[in-house]
Amino acid sequence: MSAMTTMPTRRFKTRMGETLSFTAMGFGTAPLGNLYRPLTEAEAQATLEAAWDVGCRYYDTAPLYGLGLSETRLNGFLRAHRDTPVLLSTKVGRYLTVCPPAERSAQTKFFDVPNRRETYDYSYDGVMRALEQSFERLGVDAIDILYCHDVDVFTHGSKAASDARIREFMEGGYRAVTKLRESGAIKAIGAGINEWQVAEAMARQGDFDLFLLAGRYTLLEQEALDSFLPLCVERGIGIALGGPYNSGILATGPKPGAFYNYDPAPPAILERVEKIQRVCRSHGVALAEAALNFPLAHPAVVSVIPGGQRPDEVRRNAANLKVAIPASLWSDLKAEGLLRSDAPVPA
Repeated sequence: MSAMTTMPTRRFKTRMGETLSFTAMGFGTAPLGNLYRPLTEAEAQATLEAAWDVGCRYYDTAPLYGLGLSETRLNGFLRAHRDTPVLLSTKVGRYLTVCPPAERSAQTKFFDVPNRRETYDYSYDGVMRALEQSFERLGVDAIDILYCHDVDVFTHGSKAASDARIREFMEGGYRAVTKLRESGAIKAIGAGINEWQVAEAMARQGDFDLFLLAGRYTLLEQEALDSFLPLCVERGIGIALGGPYNSGILATGPKPGAFYNYDPAPPAILERVEKIQRVCRSHGVALAEAALNFPLAHPAVVSVIPGGQRPDEVRRNAANLKVAIPASLWSDLKAEGLLRSDAPVPA
């Protein structure tokens, strides 16, 4: 095992006055749920240990990830490191039930996972039931952050369906999570969302601490600056930024078959990324280095959460964060219309 290193942290004060300490890079455990390919237990634990060794102390999971497998894999890891404080988040909105193999959920996404069927339930009882299951799988006595998961258009197929799920949560599950926060069982509440517009709609309806926003404030996309991110700054809402590579293309570059939003990137995206990469190269900076550092410049962002299935990927992400990016790179991107002029950039 390599020597442990430290990582910069960002302190965030919750609505209840709790102070949470986020490492600049968090570790998202969806890949440990055998996302797109199966991992052995040894491989999964090696990746978790690599994240620990580079200084990650924020771990995010969800029942969806491997239909419980990622939470189960965190169980022993967290017990092995129980003497060191970590920040832990999971999600509610789905609970899992045992089912025949042919009825298992997410068969084209997660492989070699438990035979479980997911049921969407954003009601008061559904949220409490899902959280109880997560406590058992994780084997912990406390969870710091609880996110309502996937009430977005990406998951449910239409704005009407998304609005219905938001309404279901705000009329039921929201009462559960606020009660848990007030009792001290949970330190912070929020939502894990694929669209900033949905996150903004929720922020205007409830009193949330944090949002985990997946892929919607990146080197490639800054529309969230229109209204959502200013609202977060105004209200003191934190953002954990998932998917800083937009599902891969900002890490791999615009190569054939590069992924954007979980699908092969369309020509317009490939062309824009090629232009961004060209500017980065002219300054001796790798595209992935610029992509990982960019979101952290925004005052609402508390952590970035890139994916990583293997130890070398985790170590490479941590190394990307340490790269000093010349100010001229950001100014050139803005001058060429490849980065919004009002986007905060790293000092």
